[in-house]
Amino acid sequence: MTATERDIKEGGPVVITPERMMAQRSQSQHGGFAASLETARNELAQIDLEEEAMISPTSSSPETPGTPASPLTPADPPTADSFAFAFDIDGVLIRGGRPIPEAIEAMKVLNGGNEYGMKVPYIFLTNGGGKTEAERCIDLSRQLDIEVSPAQFICGHTPMREMVAKYETVLVVGGEGEKCRQVAEGYGFRDVVTPGDIIKDNEATTPFRKLTDEERANSRKRNHGETKIGAIFVFADSRDWAGDIQIILDLAMSKGGYIGTLSETFDEGPPIYFSHNDIVWSAAHDNVRLGMGALRKMVEMLFKDLTKGKELETIAFGKPQIGTFEFATRLLQQWRKDEYRINRPPETVYFVGDTPESDIRGTNQFNDKSKNEWYSILVKTGVYQDGTEPAYPPKITVDTVLDAVQHGMKREFSKKMQKATGGMPDGLGLKHLPLNGETKVGTKTPILEISEPSSEVGTPGL
Repeated sequence: MTATERDIKEGGPVVITPERMMAQRSQSQHGGFAASLETARNELAQIDLEEEAMISPTSSSPETPGTPASPLTPADPPTADSFAFAFDIDGVLIRGGRPIPEAIEAMKVLNGGNEYGMKVPYIFLTNGGGKTEAERCIDLSRQLDIEVSPAQFICGHTPMREMVAKYETVLVVGGEGEKCRQVAEGYGFRDVVTPGDIIKDNEATTPFRKLTDEERANSRKRNHGETKIGAIFVFADSRDWAGDIQIILDLAMSKGGYIGTLSETFDEGPPIYFSHNDIVWSAAHDNVRLGMGALRKMVEMLFKDLTKGKELETIAFGKPQIGTFEFATRLLQQWRKDEYRINRPPETVYFVGDTPESDIRGTNQFNDKSKNEWYSILVKTGVYQDGTEPAYPPKITVDTVLDAVQHGMKREFSKKMQKATGGMPDGLGLKHLPLNGETKVGTKTPILEISEPSSEVGTPGL
């Protein structure tokens, strides 16, 4: 239904849902988390967002003859167009499976519950894994009482999906039960082997680990002496370090990835990939717990001892690796475009983390090479111990994620105010200066808009 301005004036209030909102609702109801993730990934692979932003209009254009007037539509809450947030999860938003109290309030602030009446785009970037991105989103949505889309979410192993075409048969390590096999197969890996499969074929492989009845039922029988493992992927933290390390080392010292063989030169084994390199992480315990980075160090150290000095080179994804931040940048740009019609990268990304060695180090290193600003914020609710000197200093250290969000928004307000006043002092009646690029003073965003040109893809900026 389309309403003219006259209809509205004479016939009382009329509410019409914008087509884009109907499309979003249809997608969320019928596509599901998995479909949303796949759509986002495909679009990321096919388009150059920066190039598209250069050729796409960023302001409304006059209507051409013969084009019907746009219907009256409720205005969306204004959206911050020049900045966004990215969050680590464990130790920042969640600890021991439970939300940190300030995290729930921080999400409300980002979703519009702030003094500016502004929505702020955000994504999640965690080294954790062991589940599909869709499952992690469901968990996080429940914990924080918000709706999280897979298009906002990156696990430590998410970039591994880009290696599907490179390897035929892979060993996947870590996680609970068959979860990591399911994740790998969901990514498109054609032939996925687990440690349980290898133990089922030869129980002498791990003298002190015996399969449970459930593990034996789920493990797949095959002759692993005739199976060439092309690569090893540690998708999530190991649940049995001794058994998993034994199998990883067997393959690292093998001839060409065949289990049960032993290389004479110890340089014929398959490549080994870890989804992240965090030595410790913040869990429910009062003290930090050992993470995947510790497992990686043990594998490398034991390989050197067993081979009388040979070095084992392994590869890690996740933070602080630059590739993960590049992937996050593309995902954040796509999320802003799809959800908020802001078809350009944010000028500033505030990354909030709790681990100096991965979160802060990666943010600072990426900021040195990125075209936009990546601003590191360290919180005290996770790995970082208050009163210590972080190995990689952040731009600022705050108590909680709520403080981090408030700091970022106040910093953006200050930048906008200085730009609007030409560097004049504060306190000149600019308290309500918006953060979405508009410079009107003392005004609020209207409830209704008369028109919404379909060609508009971004919020006008300064």
